Amino acid sequence: MGLPPVWARRLVIAPAVVLLAVTLLTTLPIWLLFALAVSPLVPGRLRVPRLVFLLIVYVVWDAAALIVLGVLWLASGCGRWIRGPVFQRAHYVVTGWFLRTLFWFARWSLHLAIDVVGTDPDTAQPGRPEIVVSRHAGPGDSFTLIHALVNWFAREPRIVLKAALQWDPAVDVLLNRLPNRFISPGRTTTATLEEQIGDLATGLDENDAFVIFPEGGNFTPRRKLTAIARLRASGLEEMAVKAENLRNLLPPKPGGLLAAIDAAPDAGVIFVAHTGLDRMITVGDVWRELPMDKRLVMRFWSVPPEEVPVGEQERIDWLYAWWARIDGWIEENKPAPRPLWIDRS
Repeated sequence: MGLPPVWARRLVIAPAVVLLAVTLLTTLPIWLLFALAVSPLVPGRLRVPRLVFLLIVYVVWDAAALIVLGVLWLASGCGRWIRGPVFQRAHYVVTGWFLRTLFWFARWSLHLAIDVVGTDPDTAQPGRPEIVVSRHAGPGDSFTLIHALVNWFAREPRIVLKAALQWDPAVDVLLNRLPNRFISPGRTTTATLEEQIGDLATGLDENDAFVIFPEGGNFTPRRKLTAIARLRASGLEEMAVKAENLRNLLPPKPGGLLAAIDAAPDAGVIFVAHTGLDRMITVGDVWRELPMDKRLVMRFWSVPPEEVPVGEQERIDWLYAWWARIDGWIEENKPAPRPLWIDRS
């Protein structure tokens, strides 16, 4: 399904989300009573109330963000100064507020714990821009990474992300006001995509973090086979063989990262692996995993700019070597599989 035009997202979808949030809040007792009544019919400890509560919190969170963003738009002269440094900083502050709120609810209602190990962007080299290269494992892990960068490490992220995320109106409005790039896989040529990434990575300052997900999507066995077949069709047999050895990751697409490194040669590179919410991608996944009681672990590795290879092929080999290392770490640290139904009553 194609993304609606901007006017429809702003004038139809965004107001509809605010209206839905008001409706859910005013009828909250009804929803909770219904969820509690149904809960005994479903295995697991309060699975239905937890999911209903989580969905309501997210809708209200989205609507509240839209209202605050609307106030910022008015304060900026109806958008006239929205790209100025004062209002850009204000939007990063708002991002931090709302992500802290979202993760407070996640910790409280889902018993979610987040641990960070390794060299983080604060201790790697303070005052240096960083290119953050992360695996792609669903919106939960992506939200966690941005939350960490903004709230724990005081970074201002620039993100390359899928255009489909603009279906979420708060994400749509907020991230389109900040220096980010939404891309449409299959609709953007490789050359154009690399140019956009290079433009976005140009001019990074000391507290910026350029965030890129080289896989381009979540891992599935089918996507892995498709990616390997594509490498072979392009005559990249050596890369295809390396990709076959990956157990938890898709083969990385090096073009975007190489463009970012060329545009920001003074930036360090931080590789990020994480595990714990790998299976939390769809509403059905959330339903299966509840009650959650999960521990999400993020692992950072820092590479200073002087240790980044110079040649294109050397950089590609270097990226694939890091991807094999990250894949091994995920294999050692991924959570044990759980059955669909768990009775914890």
